[in-house]
Amino acid sequence: LLEDIDFSLDAGSGMGLIGPSGSGKSSLVRALVGVWPTMRGKIRLDGAAIEQWPAQALGRHIGYLPQDVELFAGTVAQNISRFDENAMPEAIIEASQAAGVHDMILRLPEGYQTEIGESGAALSAGQRQRLGLARALFGNPFLVVLDEPNSNLDAAGDQALTRAIEGIKARGGIVIVVAHRPSALAALDHLLVLNGGRQQAFGLKSEIARQALQPVTKPLHAVGSAG
Repeated sequence: LLEDIDFSLDAGSGMGLIGPSGSGKSSLVRALVGVWPTMRGKIRLDGAAIEQWPAQALGRHIGYLPQDVELFAGTVAQNISRFDENAMPEAIIEASQAAGVHDMILRLPEGYQTEIGESGAALSAGQRQRLGLARALFGNPFLVVLDEPNSNLDAAGDQALTRAIEGIKARGGIVIVVAHRPSALAALDHLLVLNGGRQQAFGLKSEIARQALQPVTKPLHAVGSAG
């Protein structure tokens, strides 16, 4: 359960979501993209609660990369475009370039037409994760939510992720990243700290980091015995 979560982000900003395992990070992002409904309170996108948006319309404005990347039997292009039969090739290439996977895709046996198998079995874990990032960026959605997007990435993948986050912010989108590795926070400007399903802190990354570094002082007590 998550309780008492309260924050807002402006267009062109990025937030890192951090906290210990089991603190509710993945639960929160599932709620933010409408996968899990809230029992109370509202999640608003451009002022309207997400349940007010028609499902198809909402889907075009949200990009989501879950912690466990789910790909489907089909081609690379179909997975990036979310199996949209009317997807333009230019939009698919744009998403792959934004995710830094275009060159990787061209090295596959059939390029964008490579069949990846059920759950992307023909790809490595890192390739699946980067392909999932391209899918999340397809169509330039306004809100992009990435749940531990660099758990299987090497240094080059980390750099591509940072550039992708910067690109989302530059075009006026909002990006939220669940992160355990500090490299995923490089291009973000806000932090939300969760613990035990509750919000511990929210603000600019520099302010949150400064608070974390402040020394904790404890009062001294004299201990004695009577005898």
